[in-house]
Amino acid sequence: MRSTDRYIISKCLNGDSAAFGLLVERYKEGVYALAYYKLHNFQDAEDATQEAFIKAYQKLHTLRQWDDFYAWIYAITNNICKKMIQERSKRPDKDFIEEHNIGEIENHSINSYQEKATLDLLNDALSSLSETYQQILTLYYLGGMDSDEISKFLRLSPTAIYQRLSRARSQLKKEMLDMMSQVFEGRSLPAGFTFHIVEKIKHIRVNPISSTQGLPWGISLGFGIIFTILSFSSYLTQSNPILGLIGGSILSSESKVLKIGEIPVDVVKTSNMPNLSSQQGKENTGQPVLQNSLFSSPQSQSGKWTKKADMLTARWGLSATAVNGKIYAIGGASDWGDVYYSTVEEYDPVTDKWTRKAYMPTARLYLSTVALNGKIYAIGGNMMTNPSAVEEYDPVKDKWTKKTDMPTGRYGLSTCTVNGKIYAIGGGFGWSVDKFFSTVEEYDPNTDTWVKKADMPTARAGLSTSVVNGKIYAIGGSNKVMDMNDYAGLSTVEEYDPINDKWTKKADMPMARLGASAITINDKIYAISGTDRWPATSTVEEYDSVTDKWTKKANIPTARVAFGADAIDGKIYTIGGFDGATWVSTVEEYDPEFISK
Repeated sequence: MRSTDRYIISKCLNGDSAAFGLLVERYKEGVYALAYYKLHNFQDAEDATQEAFIKAYQKLHTLRQWDDFYAWIYAITNNICKKMIQERSKRPDKDFIEEHNIGEIENHSINSYQEKATLDLLNDALSSLSETYQQILTLYYLGGMDSDEISKFLRLSPTAIYQRLSRARSQLKKEMLDMMSQVFEGRSLPAGFTFHIVEKIKHIRVNPISSTQGLPWGISLGFGIIFTILSFSSYLTQSNPILGLIGGSILSSESKVLKIGEIPVDVVKTSNMPNLSSQQGKENTGQPVLQNSLFSSPQSQSGKWTKKADMLTARWGLSATAVNGKIYAIGGASDWGDVYYSTVEEYDPVTDKWTRKAYMPTARLYLSTVALNGKIYAIGGNMMTNPSAVEEYDPVKDKWTKKTDMPTGRYGLSTCTVNGKIYAIGGGFGWSVDKFFSTVEEYDPNTDTWVKKADMPTARAGLSTSVVNGKIYAIGGSNKVMDMNDYAGLSTVEEYDPINDKWTKKADMPMARLGASAITINDKIYAISGTDRWPATSTVEEYDSVTDKWTKKANIPTARVAFGADAIDGKIYTIGGFDGATWVSTVEEYDPEFISK
């Protein structure tokens, strides 16, 4: 569970019931999916979900480990579903009929016969699977949960969930899977569900925590406030929940204020809101709709950059990867690529010191490195011999081991990990290339084997990839080089779902570039520096995969390309690269949660 849950819980226990809406919004779909899996009835599942959150709020003071809320709410849901099943088995059918209006039942039988037949067919198909597979498919398709989230709930490894999900999908025909996706998508919780819960709990008193306890686990007040405001902004990106939040019609002429924590947030005041008009944002009804005016084109400058100890060897075209609290800067080049490095240097953020480590067997630049299970994998790169080379580094033993070559030799690629697998994406043959790759290949370290996956829609090199909630985001890069000194960048962002082996177009990055680094912190991706024709840009932009929006952040002090970057303890470290004049050893630390006063 993310640390922000702890902050929200602390606000609830200190009397701020509205903050509980953030937890409802975050976990409601998963709870709803679990309830449906247990009850096989959408209305009953909605009722169970509502009851679960209300009970969780009432008993919140009994939760001893705040980082267990995720599992706790599901345990509550499971118990509620058991009771509902028991009550259902004791209730005669006639009692059920008497509780419903006869006209409603007749209307339902006429208008929903086809839908009922579809649901029966779907339930029959699910029933043909084991309970484990039924549960995983329901959590995935109805709950919108990825394998990492499912693994936390079921207390299994992400790899085990990935394997079970793949097996479950393989046992159903594609037509049935498509039907499941369509049916579940049309049966999501109503738009006002979260607001309805908040309304029900606002008169419930919970046992407060001690005022001396303060914020748990070292979460700062500034961080909590900013997170809370941004989290509630996600409501505004949907068409209907805003109606519930402001307590009435969006056409009201009065400002409605929702108090979040210690800050009153002005949600909407239509009398002077420029984005609300009869000429903009009309739906089929012809009525004006809210255009998310508070959070469109945000220009937040939060975040802080700090200079750290220089890397021992200045270089560009290197790669950097974090393992066990240390960052390893690997490979690269000096001069203009005439000398490739096999250099490996370890950085300790705690002591701000660098240490030389065992040389990589194959010297290279424009490689990509990635960490998995405590090991680092150096993949591809521009080298004198084999651009398919894969070598594994064990930081504990300070030892390198040769692994199976990547099928498609390339450099300027990007790699990342999901569910125990490594994905090598894109690449080419240098900056002045005659071919750009859309190739995606999956590596399994357990079997030391490679498998071809669905091509990325946009072939490119010099891109960066980052992972949020089990999805891979391929960001920027280039597939057109004007000449050796004029590189044309891309703003393209594409999302890859490893489970479905499918790519989806997402909102473009505001500034096109290649040679940038994209790093994930707290489910947000930070695209840092890079270039779209010279000079290098100092721009840092934050991507929110939930809202599919980009936000401007604090500029990096040293603009550069072809540098290494990774994150430790919520901070990003940018290392080395080329600043437009020379290769550098510069190291700068970025704290995205820092708020300047």
